Amino acid sequence: MALAPRFGGQALSVGVSPKAIHTLELYLDYVCPFSAKMFNTLYASVFPLVKEKYPAKVQFILRQQIQPWHPSSTLVHEAATAVLRLAPNKFYEFSDALFKHQNEYFDVNVVHESRNQTYKRLAKLAGTTGLEEHKVFDILEVPDKPGDDGSLNVGNKVTDDVKLMVKSNRMTGVHVTPTVLFNGIVENSISSSFTPQQWEEWLEKNIV
Repeated sequence: MALAPRFGGQALSVGVSPKAIHTLELYLDYVCPFSAKMFNTLYASVFPLVKEKYPAKVQFILRQQIQPWHPSSTLVHEAATAVLRLAPNKFYEFSDALFKHQNEYFDVNVVHESRNQTYKRLAKLAGTTGLEEHKVFDILEVPDKPGDDGSLNVGNKVTDDVKLMVKSNRMTGVHVTPTVLFNGIVENSISSSFTPQQWEEWLEKNIV
């Protein structure tokens, strides 16, 4: 599936040639432990391998898959979307931070917070990647006053972006996280428990 330019930071590719490239789409949720397991292996071990051995042959796209039974899932994905707006080149670094701190946004750790209080913590986390906290929070903050037209469900400055992501993801029918698509087709052989060696073996077999 194509990637809208506004979400370009979700793609990780090196020396891409449009005529000869494979695509691995990673449908991940920032508060899903299995998504974290997969991302941590990829970020620490597989992405460096790809840059070394498969330049111009494969790209990865992190598809943000909000899981609504985790109420904070929307909030953390909104934060990542804010980073996409401000600094697309920081998206993967911030995603790494989100996954490493994901338990801070599990149900029991957000239940006594207001939505904007959680956003403030997420903005502070974004600050660890070099972004300005106040700029991230400005995008995320939900006002406590009606809109100019009297509307009450005013959302924030990435609400429309999130709607587009959700619409796109629904078109694929993806439900479980993590789910991996290889060249547009679900690749069930790839598991969240894949070790770096298993990823290397899979890449050697499939990236030609």
